[in-house]
Amino acid sequence: MKRNQNGLLYGPEDKVPVFQSGLLGLQHVLAMDVYVPPIIIAGLLSMSLAQKTGFLQAAFLACGIGTILQTKYFMKLPVSQGPSFVPIGAVAGVYLANGASHGGMATVLGSLIVGAILLILLGLSGIYQKIINTLVPAIVGGTIITCVGLSLLPSALNDNIFKAAGNINQNIEIAAITAFAMLVAITIGLRVPQLQRLFKVSSIIIALVVGTIAASMMGQFDWSVVNDASWISLPQFTSLHYGIHFSLPAILTFIVIYMVLTTETTGTWFAMSAVVDEKISKKQWNRGIIGEGLSCLFAALLGTTPMTGYSTNAGVVSITGVASRRVFVSAGLWFIVLGFCGKLSAFLSAVPAAVIGGIFSIICVIIMLNGLNVIRNLATDESTIYVLGIPIVLTMAVILLPAKVVSETPQIIQYLLGSPITIAALSAIIINLVMGNKATSEDRVEDPKVDSITKGPVVETK
Repeated sequence: MKRNQNGLLYGPEDKVPVFQSGLLGLQHVLAMDVYVPPIIIAGLLSMSLAQKTGFLQAAFLACGIGTILQTKYFMKLPVSQGPSFVPIGAVAGVYLANGASHGGMATVLGSLIVGAILLILLGLSGIYQKIINTLVPAIVGGTIITCVGLSLLPSALNDNIFKAAGNINQNIEIAAITAFAMLVAITIGLRVPQLQRLFKVSSIIIALVVGTIAASMMGQFDWSVVNDASWISLPQFTSLHYGIHFSLPAILTFIVIYMVLTTETTGTWFAMSAVVDEKISKKQWNRGIIGEGLSCLFAALLGTTPMTGYSTNAGVVSITGVASRRVFVSAGLWFIVLGFCGKLSAFLSAVPAAVIGGIFSIICVIIMLNGLNVIRNLATDESTIYVLGIPIVLTMAVILLPAKVVSETPQIIQYLLGSPITIAALSAIIINLVMGNKATSEDRVEDPKVDSITKGPVVETK
């Protein structure tokens, strides 16, 4: 199978066969831990089992709607939406401060709706792309991508493997088996061109199957969760159930949250742009933020947490070589199916964290290397070292910062410290402005014989 000029098996506009796009779309869904933030929030809000189920179903529906909107109509890049970890503390704080089970969720949803509308207005105004063009040249964009991968890696290893539920030794074994299975599948795909479509393209779903089987044999897969779930169910706890209430302090809180989310999703767009080697146009920036606002608006109306672009998908595309927008639309459709099918949702949420961690850790490294590859292709000067280096230091500092120190800071600072990507992006922008770095995307030095994804020689297979 022949790679295109970007080193991809399928580019964004390539038409993947329907059945294959459905399978590859499911692969993206399985590689995303979109169920984690809703489950954490549901626990913090002491939701009943029915409310937790409804909250998770609403999140899946919002993921699906947001993914289809962004990929097909607005951003028009292969981008998948998912619930962010950033708003978790704000949702819990606003909920508890406004009556908890007696009206707290109505205030949360009202604030989320206002913030989402402001994002839509920002895109309609045309200001967003001007901000990006002024503040985020290629050197800053590459730095942000690098820090995205770096910031996710500790979560992949700690939260999903070392500190996950279960025996730590078994978790390490499961993660190792899963990662090894993925690497074997990728190697077969690279070494045997005739099997590339099967093994490299489907390497993640193969790893998930192998990892889940291994976890089940070790007694780490809870089948009772799947057995107890109903096949078909409708989300019951939406904004129609909770109501909508507006509170100025809560609205201001979530405006800050949305600013952080916007910074994060910008990093995701940069990451995907680097992977597919397509520059994002001015119209795309503005349409993208409109799509982001609509995704968050639908999420609030459905009664769940805000949506943002998931950077893990850039790593999945790098590994599989499939960047077709049709595949991402299929992922969106799978999310919608999960929103109505209780058993499928339960199965996905029951996949052991160590299985996800084994794959997620490799994806994080791929994202980080894509960021470094962006910078590698720029004509740079001495200040580049600091534009790249200081944000990396700050990213690790925020990740390793003791929780006690974070809890002693003002609430707004806590929101910022809860997002290493935001700290990295802000520091890269400020340092670049202060030092006057001149590197731009136009300074790229391209070698037509070099693969833009791996920076190795282009390999053509038949």
